[in-house]
Parts: sequence; C-alpha cells; structure tokens
Amino acid sequence: MTKNDDRVEMLNVNSPGHVVRVERAKYEAMRAAMLAVVPTEAPGLTAAEIKERLLPLLPDALFPGGAKAGWWQKGVQLDLEARGQMARADTRPLRFYRR
Repeated sequence: MTKNDDRVEMLNVNSPGHVVRVERAKYEAMRAAMLAVVPTEAPGLTAAEIKERLLPLLPDALFPGGAKAGWWQKGVQLDLEARGQMARADTRPLRFYRR
C-alpha cells in the first residue's frame, strides 16, 4: 500500500465540494458496517439505532471498545448521502435508509 492508497476522500452532503482525506481502513470498515445495518426502505433507522447495530460489526483493532465510532459514523453517513447511497426520511428524529 502506497502513501496515497492508505487514505480515501470523504464527501459531505452539507458542504458540496468539500473533501476530507481520511484513513482508508477505518472508512471502509465503517462504510461496510453502515451498509450492512441500514435498511433499504424508508423510514429507516435513527442514528442511535444504527450505532447500536454497527458497533458489534466494527473491528476492535480499528475501533477499540467503539472508540471514535460516533465521529466515523457521522462522517460516513454524510459521505454516503453525498454519493446518493443513503437518504434521510422526513421524520423526527431523523431516520436514514439506503438507496
């Protein structure tokens, strides 16, 4: 893995055009966990429900005891929304589902 291969661009639906380069391993682990637990139909799950379900799927080597999982969850959620792979249902509290 080269220096460029260990990072990936993460987008933000709330800041079009803004790109953050983050650790590829953590991004891919969180993305896989999110896509595994978020349903494909609205209304979907709340952020708290998603976190509860994805924590057991995360590798402890990358997220020891769930450390920093909340930050990565939010970042990947915004990235998936920006890429059109996840959407928000018009509910309170917000619920998310896959497209």
